[in-house]
Amino acid sequence: MTSTAPQSGKELRSLVSAEGTLQLSLLDVSLGELSANQVLIRVEASPINPSDLGLLFAGADMTSATVSGTADDPVVTAPIAEGVMRALGVRVGISMPAGNEGAGTVVAAGSSPEAQRLIGKTVAAAGGGMYAQYRAVDLSLCVELPAGTSARLGASSFVNPLTALGMVGTMRQEGHTALVHTAAASNLGQMLNKLCLEEGIALVNIVRRPAQEQILRVIGAEYVCDSSSPTFMSDLIAALRATSATLAFDAIGGGKLAGQILTAMEAAALDPSRPYSRYGSTTHKQVYIYGGLDQSPTILNRSFGFAWGVGGWLLTPFLQAAGPEKLSALRQRVVEGLGTTFQSTYTKDVSLAEMLQAQSFLVYAKQATGEKFLVTPSLDS
Repeated sequence: MTSTAPQSGKELRSLVSAEGTLQLSLLDVSLGELSANQVLIRVEASPINPSDLGLLFAGADMTSATVSGTADDPVVTAPIAEGVMRALGVRVGISMPAGNEGAGTVVAAGSSPEAQRLIGKTVAAAGGGMYAQYRAVDLSLCVELPAGTSARLGASSFVNPLTALGMVGTMRQEGHTALVHTAAASNLGQMLNKLCLEEGIALVNIVRRPAQEQILRVIGAEYVCDSSSPTFMSDLIAALRATSATLAFDAIGGGKLAGQILTAMEAAALDPSRPYSRYGSTTHKQVYIYGGLDQSPTILNRSFGFAWGVGGWLLTPFLQAAGPEKLSALRQRVVEGLGTTFQSTYTKDVSLAEMLQAQSFLVYAKQATGEKFLVTPSLDS
């Protein structure tokens, strides 16, 4: 690192205490020396994704949180239920950085020519710990953004775009031909719609409010089913018959929606011309739960035969299985579509300090569609 490079910066930390409390605070951390293939990024934009909240909040009750400290250095303290604490043993007492991805300007670099070439360039990175003023990241975790691309546009270059591509990739790997997606009006859901339209893939969208349906209709979605509608199940069965979708990705997780999707898939798959079988259809139906918007138990009322599966799906294992060459191609596709297919929208910009104010965290903790926050650490300078 050159002598003119910053030596320290603020970083958001999440700490779980043995007493059963969460503490969120901003620490001044030393940046240290860069290895040959590292770059130091001045973080200018980092999204708050649902996948960030598990580490950030550790299952604490944020509605009971208190804020102390000063406006520039707030400290948030929230209680964690005993049942939740049992799953947090390995991180008790460890101050953990948060923020999966972000973008900014490279202000210093290690000695390798590849790292030096990026000084002054705008890059996106998925190195974790991005809720910080500065972040040292290995080159393998960075993508150089095209000249003129802002950090804001490149901030969400990894989690949502690669998830959308991963869902389509999983569909093809497992021999399905169409998809179902819940919480479909989210930033991720809109990306998936655009991607499926580009590739000619039938997509059945499940939303929770009429206003969310309109968001999707505007971008060209053909099949949208509102789970709050009294005709939801009949609408869903009709859409599944039209598309032959047998694979669903569920962001809700809890409640009865996963079971409803399997039931509708079974109804759509049954052939009235074939003899009755008490084992149901032979069409395999699969629901992958990849989110937890509803933390209640997943309810499966067994009305969908025996050819079915429910499991978890995460982006990281998909990318690890894809290998470096495929991952590079996926990243390049995202970069090419940042202003179109993979563009994110945000409802509010907040500084690191503002992240820790109740009027902010009580909103983004709800993970509500249409309430996506962008963290801009430069505002804390």
